[in-house]
Amino acid sequence: MKLHEYMAKNVFSDFGIPTPKGIVIGSLEEFESEKQNLNYPIAIKSQVLVGGRGKAGGIKFAELETEAREAISELLGADIKGFKVKQLLLEEKADMANAQELYLGFTINREAKRVTCILSSQGGVDIEQVAREHPEQIAKMDIDPETGLELYHCRKLAKSIGLNGKAVLKVANVAVKLYKAFRVSDGELAEINPLILTSTQNVIAVDAVLNIDDNALYRHPEFKQERETTEEFTALEKEAREAGLAYVDLDGDIGIIGCGAGLVMASLDILKQYNGEPANFLDVGGGANAENMRKALDIVMRKPGVRSIFVNIFGGITHCDEIARGIVDIAPKIPISIRMMGTNQEEGIRILKENNYNVYDTMEDSAEHAVELAKIDSNKSEVRKTKF
Repeated sequence: MKLHEYMAKNVFSDFGIPTPKGIVIGSLEEFESEKQNLNYPIAIKSQVLVGGRGKAGGIKFAELETEAREAISELLGADIKGFKVKQLLLEEKADMANAQELYLGFTINREAKRVTCILSSQGGVDIEQVAREHPEQIAKMDIDPETGLELYHCRKLAKSIGLNGKAVLKVANVAVKLYKAFRVSDGELAEINPLILTSTQNVIAVDAVLNIDDNALYRHPEFKQERETTEEFTALEKEAREAGLAYVDLDGDIGIIGCGAGLVMASLDILKQYNGEPANFLDVGGGANAENMRKALDIVMRKPGVRSIFVNIFGGITHCDEIARGIVDIAPKIPISIRMMGTNQEEGIRILKENNYNVYDTMEDSAEHAVELAKIDSNKSEVRKTKF
C-alpha cells in the first residue's frame, strides 16, 4: 500500500522528523476555510500515487493568495500521468537558498535478506539516475536485524558522503528516526527525497514516500480508511478484492491467472517475451479452490478486450484438481491456455482432458499458445475450448 505524501509526512512527523507546515484540501472552499494557517510562499502539491509529479505539472508554487487560488483551480481535477487529482497538499515552501539536497531511504534488499539504508549527497533527483551516473556519491548499509540501526552507523554513512560537523549528527538523527518509522509501520520503502540541509544546519523532509506491506495492514487500522478513500480501483479490482483475489487491471488483451504473486509476475514476464500484452494481474492465492477459480475466470472474462487467457498453476497448497473443476464448471467462452503442475496434477489434467482442454508442460509453451490464441480474429472466433 502506497501512502500519499501528506500521509507519509504525518507518520514521519510523529517520529520526530521535521516536515514543512501544511494543510490538505480537496476544494477551493476548504482552502478558504484553512488559508489562515498558511505562510507564503507555499508549494501546492498534487496528491497522486505516481512519481515525477513535478515534471508532469503536478506541483506549483505561489507567492500570494491569488496565485494559490489560481493554482488550486488548475490542479484539482487535473490528470497527472493517468491519475485524477482529488487532494492537494499546501505547505510552506522550503528555503532552498544555499541548502544541500540529500537522499535518504530504506528499502528491503531481498538478495541480502535485510533492510538497506541508502544515503546520497545527490538529492532531489531519481536515486536510480544517481546510481548509474555517480555511484560514488551513494552510501549503503545492510542492517543486521539483531542489532538494528544505531546512531554511530548513521554518522559513519553521513561522513562517507562528505558531511561534517553538526550536519553529520543532524542527518544521522533523521536516519535513525526514519528507520524506526519504517519498522513500526511495516514498511517496504521509506524515502525522503530531498532531505534538505539548510545553511543554518537544520534538516527538513521536503518530500516523503512510505509504502506499507499489504500483508501487515491488519496491524495498522489507522491506514484502513485512508486506503479506502485514497486508492483508486476499477470496478473489477474492487470486486476481486471483495472476493479475496489480488487483481490489477492492465492494458493488454491476454488475461493472466496464477497462484502466488511471484508466479503471476513470472507469467507476465514470459508473456512479454512472446510479444503478448497482459490484460491483468490476477493471483488466486495459495490454497485456491474451484470457487476461487470460477470467480477469477468470471472477472477476467468480463474485462473488455480480453482475447485469450493464460492460466499458470504450480500447485503446492493449491490443488490442481480443484483448479481444473473451476475451469470446467465455468466453461470459459474465451480461448484458454493452461499450464498446470503440482499437487493432484494428474487428476487435474485428467479432468481437463476429459473436457477437451489441453494442458502444457511448461509455462513457456502455454504462454506462446496464449499469444497465438489472442491473434485470432475475435469477430470470426467463437472458440470455447482450443486444442492443438
